[in-house]
Amino acid sequence: MTDVLTQPRPIRLKGRSFLALALTPELPFEDWLVRLDDLAARSAGFFLRRPVVLDVEGLEIDRAELRELVSQLNARNVRVMGIEGARSSMLGADMPPAMTDGRPTADIEAPATDATDKAETSEPMAKAAVAAPISAAPAQAMPMATPSIVVTRPVRSGQSVFFPEGDVTIIGSVASGAEVVAGGSVHIYGPLRGRVMAGTTGNGTARIFCRKLEAELIAIDGFYKTADDMEPELRGKAVQIWLEGETIKAATLG
Repeated sequence: MTDVLTQPRPIRLKGRSFLALALTPELPFEDWLVRLDDLAARSAGFFLRRPVVLDVEGLEIDRAELRELVSQLNARNVRVMGIEGARSSMLGADMPPAMTDGRPTADIEAPATDATDKAETSEPMAKAAVAAPISAAPAQAMPMATPSIVVTRPVRSGQSVFFPEGDVTIIGSVASGAEVVAGGSVHIYGPLRGRVMAGTTGNGTARIFCRKLEAELIAIDGFYKTADDMEPELRGKAVQIWLEGETIKAATLG
């Protein structure tokens, strides 16, 4: 009997970028976890099926504290896909892997706004990050237009729109349980009942515009407000939302 030797097919490896939330915990962890529980309680499903990177850069913690934090997050169904900023000695085979080379973002100065506008309290909790290479442009290159997409149908419950490259325009509504995530600004020509996160790649000048505000959660550059935090007089109105420093502000349109 003659054996037939065949050349095995090679395994194909591809590079690909995915959008993930980068959680930036603060010490003491017990207090930070209370705030995380509050966010999860007021915005059901916020972490459901969402990849998370844990950023512990600059925190003075040891391996046992990091392990306990990951355990606490797992118990809350927050799935940590990787850890950024931790020493290799703090990680092990039973821990999420080290993450590096996330897309860097520069500090952007927010535009001046009317100082008489009422400030609204917001808290930094989760920031969106994209792990992807970035190329340097030639010194004399002309500035490129901000990429944008237009979605010509409503975003229904359970659906998500992810566009970290730039602005998103929705011609229609965003239903409760739906989500829009953009690297730039978000424009919604209809009721906003779900969740919208703008400026997710570090763009603090991004804004959210909607024809009717009934949102479960809004966020700009990682600073968020849930429905319970929004002023009652703004609900049901056409509004614009922006970030000033670390404070989310809103005003009616028209």
